[in-house]
Amino acid sequence: QVQLVESGGGLVQPGGSLRLSCAVSGTFFSIRAMGWYRQAPGKLRELVAAISSGGSTNYADSLKGRFTISRDIAKNTVYLQMNSLKPEDTAVYRCNARVAPTSLGYEYEYWGQGTQVTVSS
Repeated sequence: QVQLVESGGGLVQPGGSLRLSCAVSGTFFSIRAMGWYRQAPGKLRELVAAISSGGSTNYADSLKGRFTISRDIAKNTVYLQMNSLKPEDTAVYRCNARVAPTSLGYEYEYWGQGTQVTVSS
């Protein structure tokens, strides 16, 4: 069973920074890609950032320059560094991973439980 465990959320003042972590555990062949999504109250879930197994990154246009995604392959962990946070960044942030259970080519998608990020003075 594959599990994603997130950490690092919390309350931060506008202009502050937070780093989220998401560790993948369990039995699998490889992690194809990982990413972060967020959902604010009353809004649709949106992609924040994603990173492929080769290290290619993709960001929501509105977040480029403030957020940085990275991964530690050896630790099966993805990070989201969030700088210059704004009240509108307040949301539940969820980690996503596309995991290949075997070398046969198919993959499954997994989600973390979510971590709350609140930006407020």
